[in-house]
Amino acid sequence: MGSNFVEELKWRGMLHDAMPGTEEHLMTGMQSAYVGIDPTADSLHIGHLVSVMMLRHFQLAGHKPYALLGGATGMIGDPSGKSEERNLLDEATLRLNQEALKAQLSRFLDFDSDASNAAVLVNNYDWMKDFSFLEFIRDIGKHITVNYMMAKDSVKKRLSAEAKEGMSFTEFTYQLVQGYDFLHLYQNNNCTLQMGGSDQWGNITTGTELIRRIGGGKGYALTCPLITKADGTKFGKTESGNVWLDPHRTSPYKFYQYWLNTSDEDAKKYIKIFTFLFKEEIEDLIKEHLQAQHLRILQRRLAEEITVLVHSKEDLDNAVKASDILFGKSTSEDLKTLDEETFLDVFDGVPQANISKSELEEGLDMIGALAAKTDFLASNGEARRELKQNSISVNKEKVREDYKITMADLINDKFVLLQRGKKNYFVLVVD
Repeated sequence: MGSNFVEELKWRGMLHDAMPGTEEHLMTGMQSAYVGIDPTADSLHIGHLVSVMMLRHFQLAGHKPYALLGGATGMIGDPSGKSEERNLLDEATLRLNQEALKAQLSRFLDFDSDASNAAVLVNNYDWMKDFSFLEFIRDIGKHITVNYMMAKDSVKKRLSAEAKEGMSFTEFTYQLVQGYDFLHLYQNNNCTLQMGGSDQWGNITTGTELIRRIGGGKGYALTCPLITKADGTKFGKTESGNVWLDPHRTSPYKFYQYWLNTSDEDAKKYIKIFTFLFKEEIEDLIKEHLQAQHLRILQRRLAEEITVLVHSKEDLDNAVKASDILFGKSTSEDLKTLDEETFLDVFDGVPQANISKSELEEGLDMIGALAAKTDFLASNGEARRELKQNSISVNKEKVREDYKITMADLINDKFVLLQRGKKNYFVLVVD
């Protein structure tokens, strides 16, 4: 056996609650546990990462992890933590999502080795699709009372006065279906533990109840805290929505920036949860950070570790290079190595003006580029003043009034970056 899994979660701040006897059960030898993952998108987002990290720690401790994709439950919708019913998906979409999610999970879990604790991906649609409604309410439903189901917090919340739409019968039965998953995995895969976020406690314990009443055995429950941010805003969300693991939904640059911009307080918490660094190394990093907080040592290390884990070392290097561009530590050559998507990410929100290719072929004079044709600066006079004071750059290189912008200045055959001083940027987009 490897390390003590529960102890590992405790010092990392990843343990919210565990059923009595869980730690002792795990110390008796290799056990199997699962986490349910919602397959309603073709990518995980960082809100999923805590439970995925739990599965990884579970495997590192010598146990066997199961990642359960809720193909069937994804067709219903889990009421936990939600105030409205969600959209339901068809089977073809769910299968596509399953393949995409397995590829992402493979960056964390070992599915392919011959080890006895290799990870397994399962989809509850595979055992739920042949169940008839009558069979389910006869064989499963009769073992759980309505009183028991009504007592769950997730149900109470949806039935409270705050909820606008109440709760459909479909969603009410969700905990029974999730409970049956646990029973199925217990009976067929010797899976004795279900893990998830603290909002899943009610659904997980319904599963342990079914194992007791139908399986005649004992199942265990363990939950991690729901991750929050110190400033009260929602973890894993930006102005443009979720922070995804898929590079086409959230670029590696934006992913890296999300972690780099965490507060000191959050970084101390996140570096334990979202990296596999050892306790001593994390303690040393926190000490080092406290001695020079302006260097953001914790945030940088957190962003580096998680970007390599989710994407790659090359993606991290490109993200770091792109980040440096905004802070004056780069050259025209660095700018020209950025792909179009990263360039647009770095200069997101920077004012732009369109100019024609023919103007560059003739050579665009600096007064035109700064004022007459773009309105970057208020007037031709201001443009001349700034050029005389040597405060204007084209693609990070200082220029004088006699400079002409040509096709040779294009980044990605499309952009020219103008800059006044250190922080004022403007992008010329060439049509």
